[in-house]
Amino acid sequence: MGIFKTRQNKKFTYTPRHFKSEGDGSPFEIKHKFDDYRKTVGPTGGIKTKFKNAFGELKESPDRAANRRIKIIVAILILIFLFIIDFDLSIFLPNS
Repeated sequence: MGIFKTRQNKKFTYTPRHFKSEGDGSPFEIKHKFDDYRKTVGPTGGIKTKFKNAFGELKESPDRAANRRIKIIVAILILIFLFIIDFDLSIFLPNS
């Protein structure tokens, strides 16, 4: 009965009855099915590394329509924000 000694958790060697082993996979490992194809999942570095990985993955994305859709949505949201704060867009138009 040690006062300063932490109690160790019990370990069990349980294997499910109907589990079919797929190589080194574990039935208890929770893993997303697209994790093998993404760079942003895994060891995390600094914020600069995270942004580099995210932009690299965005550039390599084969779905260009989704990227264009995101850009259109962001542009519309920016215009709505500028309209709400009463920003004068006439400064971008030539004087006539």
